[in-house]
Amino acid sequence: MNLFLIAGEPSGDRLGAALMAGLRGLVPQVAFHGVGGPLMAAQGLTSRFPMEELSVMGIAEVLPKYFALKRRIAECAAAVLDLQPAALITIDSPDFCLRVARIVKAARPGLRTIHYVAPSVWAWRPGRAAKMAQVIDHVLALLPFEPPLMQAAGMSCDFVGHPVVAEALATPAERAAFDGDGPLILALPGSRRGEVARLAPVIGQVLDRVRGVHPAARVVLPTVRGVAGLVRDLTADWPIAPQIVEDPTDKRGAFAAADVALAASGTVSLELAANRVPMVIAYDMHPVTLWLMRRAALIDTVTLVNLVSETRVVPEFIGERCRADLIAPALLALLEDGSVQEPAMWTTMERLGWGDEPPGVRAARSVLSVL
Repeated sequence: MNLFLIAGEPSGDRLGAALMAGLRGLVPQVAFHGVGGPLMAAQGLTSRFPMEELSVMGIAEVLPKYFALKRRIAECAAAVLDLQPAALITIDSPDFCLRVARIVKAARPGLRTIHYVAPSVWAWRPGRAAKMAQVIDHVLALLPFEPPLMQAAGMSCDFVGHPVVAEALATPAERAAFDGDGPLILALPGSRRGEVARLAPVIGQVLDRVRGVHPAARVVLPTVRGVAGLVRDLTADWPIAPQIVEDPTDKRGAFAAADVALAASGTVSLELAANRVPMVIAYDMHPVTLWLMRRAALIDTVTLVNLVSETRVVPEFIGERCRADLIAPALLALLEDGSVQEPAMWTTMERLGWGDEPPGVRAARSVLSVL
C-alpha cells in the first residue's frame, strides 16, 4: 500500500512520524512518499524537497516565495497523480496542503484525501470547514469536541488524541537538576520572534514584582534555537536572571520541577497541564490584529486547558490587559496555592486521550478504517 504524506512544519513532522510508525505496526508492507522532516525521514520517508521550504507564515514571508510555493504545490499534486496512492494524507499547513488536495481531487475525484489536524472553526472563521470539505474526505482531530463540527461540514472525522499525551515526562534525575531553594518559575514568552519581542519586557516587569515577595525565586526559560539569541538579548536586564535552556531534556526537567508558569498563549498550556504546572497565560499583538481577531472570535478564552476542561480556571491577560500590574497578582496567587487548577488539568489530559492508545496508533487505525 502506497501513501503520500505532506507535512510543512516541525509539529506536522512529529504528527506524521507517529502516524507512520502506527501504520507500519498495523500494515508492515506500507510504503511512504511525499514531503516531511527528519522525524518522518526516520520512519522511512524520502522527502521530495526540504520541508523547511513550506515553513513560512504571514504575508511578508509568503510573498517573496509565492511563485516557488506555487511550483511546489504543482509538483506535489503531479507526484500524487503519478503515484496513484491509496490516499493523500495532508498534515496541518492548510494553506499549502489544501491547495495540493484541490488539484488532486479535480483530476481524480475518487482518490481518498485525509487531513490531520482539524481547523479551529470553534474559535473563528467557521466557514473554513465547509471549504475544506470540498477537497477533504476524512479528518483526524486532536481535540474531542471537533468531530461533530467536521461531520456537520460534510467530512467524516475521528478524534485520535492529542500528541501531548504521548510525550515523555521527566525522569527523577532530570527533575532533580532543577531542584533548589526558592520557588521555580517557568517563563515561556513564545517561539516566534514577534511573540518574544512583545512578551519578554512584560515578563521582566512581572518578575520585578514577584522578587519583592519571593526574593529567592528562580526562573527557567526554555526556548528554541531560532529565537534563543533574541531571548538572551531581551532578558539581559530582567531582575531575576533566567536560566535559558534549549535542550529537550532540560525542558522536561524544568517543567517537572516548576512551581508556576507565565506563558504565551498556545499549545504550551497543554504541556504545562501534562506536568501539573499552575499557569498564567499572557499574549499581546498588534492592536489592529487584536481588533480583527476579537471581531471574528467565537469563544471567550484562548487557553486550551480552559476550553477542553470546560472551565475558566487559567487566568488570561490578552492585548491591553497584558500588563505587569495585572499579571503579577495572579502569578503570586498561584505561588501561594496552585491547586485550584489541578482538576481542570486532570480533566484536560483525560479528554485528550491520556491512558488510551498512543495518538499515532489511533490515527493509523482511523486512516485504515476509511481506506
